Amino acid sequence: MSIQFKNKKVLSVFALIMINVVAVDSLRSLPISAEYGFSLVFYYLIGAIFFLIPVALVAAELATGWPETGGIYVWVREAFGKRAAFLVIWLQWLYNIVWYPTIMSLLAATLAYLFMPSLAQDKWYMWIVVVTMFWGATLVNWYGMKLSSGLSALATIFGTLLPIFFIIVLGIIWLIKGNPVHIDVSWKGFLPNMTSINNLALLSSVLFGLIGLEMSAVHAGEVKNPQRDYPRALFISAVLIIVTLTLGSLAIAMVVPAGQLDLASGLMESFSIFFNAYHITWMVPVIAILIILGGFGTVSAWVIGPTKGMMVAAIDKNAPAYLTRRNQYGVPVNVLLTQGIVFTILSTLFIFMPSINSAFGLLSQMTGEVALIVYMLIFAAAIRLRYKRPNVARKFRVPGGNAGMWIIAGAGILISSVVFIIGLFPPSQINVGSVAVYEAILIGGTIVICLPAFLWHRSKGNS
Repeated sequence: MSIQFKNKKVLSVFALIMINVVAVDSLRSLPISAEYGFSLVFYYLIGAIFFLIPVALVAAELATGWPETGGIYVWVREAFGKRAAFLVIWLQWLYNIVWYPTIMSLLAATLAYLFMPSLAQDKWYMWIVVVTMFWGATLVNWYGMKLSSGLSALATIFGTLLPIFFIIVLGIIWLIKGNPVHIDVSWKGFLPNMTSINNLALLSSVLFGLIGLEMSAVHAGEVKNPQRDYPRALFISAVLIIVTLTLGSLAIAMVVPAGQLDLASGLMESFSIFFNAYHITWMVPVIAILIILGGFGTVSAWVIGPTKGMMVAAIDKNAPAYLTRRNQYGVPVNVLLTQGIVFTILSTLFIFMPSINSAFGLLSQMTGEVALIVYMLIFAAAIRLRYKRPNVARKFRVPGGNAGMWIIAGAGILISSVVFIIGLFPPSQINVGSVAVYEAILIGGTIVICLPAFLWHRSKGNS
């Protein structure tokens, strides 16, 4: 069954690149990656080779073979049936809801720098600002994709790319001036610390910083020429993302010691150090406003994507029927409202966890774990469809025939599986408080997120 909507062709290659970059190239990823010091270069290289590039290749083939609205839901449904399809779209929708508080907390901490930096550690302040901003992003998406994509393009240029390039330039100047750095720029520093699996636990969060290239696939029906433009936009986006994330994270790691880095406010701490050193402290509010714009655009780009997939599942009679309701702009409003309610409840973790840092870390880890399950299913679907639907026309194909697909998608499945297991351990870089409570929330939360998908199909008897 192919579900398509008569959407206007409003997205160009440039707009698609902007959506991809703003969805993946998040400022939120920089402080987490910086925790690994110079070895973050190693992790990003591994992530690019075994995850980002496979995702880009696989998503390009699947999106040009099945360009209808629905994205990963359609891909997995065609490969494994409705049960697996609902599981993957359910998990994508839920892991985004879990992720939203982390990016919003970065925005709230940045906003605090404009008038009272100490508020970045105030739990009630964080909760109120996080919830208010999220509902604002929901309101923006209420009026359709054209407004949302326009905001994404603006936010990408001025609120994400500009601050990332700026902090990269500041870091280069820091090195040229011979200022001290807090990373070991050597072969030993490049290699990861393997003395304890807990040292690698943040890998799932780092890998999560590279996801999202497939997100724009849900908008493939709104691209002017999806068969030609979608693959082109994917590859340009991938190059931009890996270079900027690596260099931006290194700039932070150079000036803030790993043990003193705050995951929510670490970005602004780094900018403040640079600005104080270069006697341009007047730039603090300017960069703060740009970061807030970029983060808001990131959430705006993601808020609508997974909801469209969930709406397609509902129209496909593979999700609760009330999720099918759309407004005059074609926006799945009931999905947006449900998403906002769940997000508001989930954000209370900022109030009950020992610190903002531990809440940020826990939500990042849980997001990464659930996301990796989704990607394992996407990679598996790409392999399956080579055999189940070999005659479906694909403008772009993963090179090397079926063997090439096994190698590329297999690499993605392998690293996703390994990092998933590692991510179940508490990270040594963050004080998580009670390990038992942390593990109970992380593992229990992951199970609870997956469970409703199985219960829904059990009650409906779908295959």
